[in-house]
Amino acid sequence: MSITKLSYSGLTALLLVLASTHVGAQNFRVQCPNGTALHKSLDGKVDSMIVGDLSRPTAANANPQIKCQHISGGDGFATMADGQQIYLFGFGALSGLADLNNGLPGTEVAKVFNGAFVGPVFPGDGTTPNNAAITEPALMMNNGVLSAQAPGPMMAIDEDDEFFLTLSNVGMIMRPDLFEQHTVHFHGYPNASSFFDGVPDASVAINIAGSFTYYYTAPDAGTYFWHCHITPPEHLQMGMVGQLFVRPRQNRLAPGENLYIALHDYLYPTVPISKRVAAHYPNVSFPPEDCKKDILCSTPLPGRDNGVVQIAGAKYAYNDGDGSTRYDVEYPIQMMGFDPNFHFIGMTFNPEPFADMKDKYFLLSGRGYPDTIGVPGYAGLPAASTNPLPGGAMTTAASDGVARESQVQPTLITINKTGGQTRALLRVSNLSVTEYHTLATVGVPMLVIGFHARLLRDTAGENLYYTTNSVTIGGGESADVILDVSMVPVGTYFLYTTQLDHLSNDAENFGGMMTEIHVL
Repeated sequence: MSITKLSYSGLTALLLVLASTHVGAQNFRVQCPNGTALHKSLDGKVDSMIVGDLSRPTAANANPQIKCQHISGGDGFATMADGQQIYLFGFGALSGLADLNNGLPGTEVAKVFNGAFVGPVFPGDGTTPNNAAITEPALMMNNGVLSAQAPGPMMAIDEDDEFFLTLSNVGMIMRPDLFEQHTVHFHGYPNASSFFDGVPDASVAINIAGSFTYYYTAPDAGTYFWHCHITPPEHLQMGMVGQLFVRPRQNRLAPGENLYIALHDYLYPTVPISKRVAAHYPNVSFPPEDCKKDILCSTPLPGRDNGVVQIAGAKYAYNDGDGSTRYDVEYPIQMMGFDPNFHFIGMTFNPEPFADMKDKYFLLSGRGYPDTIGVPGYAGLPAASTNPLPGGAMTTAASDGVARESQVQPTLITINKTGGQTRALLRVSNLSVTEYHTLATVGVPMLVIGFHARLLRDTAGENLYYTTNSVTIGGGESADVILDVSMVPVGTYFLYTTQLDHLSNDAENFGGMMTEIHVL
């Protein structure tokens, strides 16, 4: 009997045998502490609880600066805008399902992550998931098998957080001959302890039926991305990429505080930390880096204090000190592409021709136009829809007949000008292994404020931002772009690639790397 003819229950039973057996001394185990030495739990105790260990009940006072996420590594399918299904190696979601299905990051505070999971026993059973982690092996297999997404689950943390990310390898079901290991590598991320860096030569790789919890701190704001580092040209092309961004400390300032003074106090602290800094950053219990001694500080102080103060509810892309990176809404966008021939060969037990790899599907966050703006029933689109997911997540039926969320994040950019919104932050990244990509606008200026997760500012504190109508980035690069519509009339505009062969889905003359900007 072929693997594609196994019943869903029979397939799950087969895989549970693997999940309950030590493979290379590994098994499924998920970690998310409620407190650490750096961020103590709010009841004053350090709780190193492991999810599923009933001897340690879930703490109600978990420190909110401990963030956690659980993902699966395996395979699955995604649907292109011309209706074709693409086979993936990819990451799936085992926590934060409710947020991810609404196009939000799946990273959760420890208190939510450690809660009781409510949701599907298996995909498509009609239940609505919450954001707690799936930690029971049977549920992990039921929900992790064939659940690859393009891109993988989105992650977002705040500066000074501690992030515990668990990867559980559920196996390549369509390729049972492959005993593929997987890792997570935070590309360009400054917290690069080799043990948690995901490069298998210098750290660890996760076997099938095994879990590993990566640990990161969050030192520098910016737009990053992540991917599997096992045979990267293959696994990145097959879909094992994801989005990641770090929010700045400046977001936590109290309304009315002077941004320049607050940043100055943080970067140039007295020892011990001054009472002023403690008031600005109540959750920081350690001396921050001293930028007077570190020429590699990612965000130098502005050249002068322009008197800008924190606006209630305002958000910033970086610790700018002058308010210049303020935005109202943000849209992470990952530029991607697939070679359908490479993916088909990858599913049919044949050698993959790396030298012939050439993308023919060009995508924004896993979708080609018009799917980039959502599916029917998504906000602003026709209401007639059979899609039950409020975030407009696309689903794809796998070989077992079950439809799973495959591309959960639309890239429709909505700026409600009449509601007071004028600035949208685009967090743009590219992890293509074959292509440079260009994104352009017509009628909406693009202000480029950051590149490679670094604010464009010189050592004298002068901003080096520039206004343009297009941005070109290569594989392994990211850019932060603000769309300012304060002088733009209400209407619909386009964000698209100027590379005309990228405005297509394989042989079809439509779709590709394009989305819409709705100024309301």
